[in-house]
Amino acid sequence: MAYTIKPIEPNDRDWVLEVIRGWGADFIVSRGRKIYAADLPGFIARSVEGAPVGLVTYEIVGDQCEIVTLDAFEKFQGIGTDLTAHVKKAALAAGCRRLWLITTNDNLDAIRHYQRRGFTIAAVHVNALAHSRELKPSISEIGSYNIPLRDEIEFEMPL
Repeated sequence: MAYTIKPIEPNDRDWVLEVIRGWGADFIVSRGRKIYAADLPGFIARSVEGAPVGLVTYEIVGDQCEIVTLDAFEKFQGIGTDLTAHVKKAALAAGCRRLWLITTNDNLDAIRHYQRRGFTIAAVHVNALAHSRELKPSISEIGSYNIPLRDEIEFEMPL
């Protein structure tokens, strides 16, 4: 699949918000805090026809960059890999020393993706989703592959 990757522009924000709302709210929860990902910088992958095929958002705080959301709407086409690489490049340009993210224990595709791209498991936050549900009650008890949704897994890559 051929696609291009460009930074999110102001006229993309409504679409980004609709993608985020697909996860049950206008925000996501990471490490016990609400993050309004539609307001963050990021990149959109578009097919040659212009249709969005991927999205990544990120947040830089100090010398750390968190990948907040990553979606490849066409799996196993390299979209997630390329979007991750764009964030890494932006983090390096901003002087970041660490690229990191949180995923949940049921997200086996993400766990595979990040490990294959050089990220390591930095921490497992056991039962973190109990607190996350206080902030976002729409988080289900059962996740992908019928796995109980309980823990946050923190991945990192030193830069």
